[in-house]
Amino acid sequence: MSTTEVRRSEPITTVLTWQVRPGHQHEFEEWTHGIADCARRFPGNEGVSWLRPEDGHRYHAVLRWSDPRRLAAWLESEERTTWHERIEGIAQEIGSERQSTTGMEAWFSLPGTTVQAPPRWKMVLTTFLGAYPFTLLIQWLVTPATTNWPLPLRAAVFPLVLLPVLTYLVMPSLSRLLRLWLFPPPDR
Repeated sequence: MSTTEVRRSEPITTVLTWQVRPGHQHEFEEWTHGIADCARRFPGNEGVSWLRPEDGHRYHAVLRWSDPRRLAAWLESEERTTWHERIEGIAQEIGSERQSTTGMEAWFSLPGTTVQAPPRWKMVLTTFLGAYPFTLLIQWLVTPATTNWPLPLRAAVFPLVLLPVLTYLVMPSLSRLLRLWLFPPPDR
């Protein structure tokens, strides 16, 4: 899905793929820290993560932005261009492998990689493990305070509290914690 196909107000996750010349991995990894710090200061940035290869020379940058417009501003920015000039001859972005997602599919799959999403039953179980404790907490703390509210307003509180907590805190952490179970390494 390209950034132009997404409504402007939705958060977006983009994966950029880099091919690093053999013997230049250390230089490239130092560069990743600098460009990530620069991106974090850019308006709308919600995080940058780098995935290092177990073998080979392809690195993936996972960028999260508040909306496609701000992501496009970063991708076209002078600051980013300056950082890219620093690694000429060291690494090259593979433009054809840039992909973006919005919504919850980013919880379980990384676009731009060959990794398949886990089986649906694993996604359901992982989501349950993330949602259940917070559902209990919301029911215990919030529901008693909203009993006199009209039903539509009471019903809105639950997803307004739960979904951001799951999306930004719980599911990324839980996916990292369970990554070997969700994405078992291929048999060698």
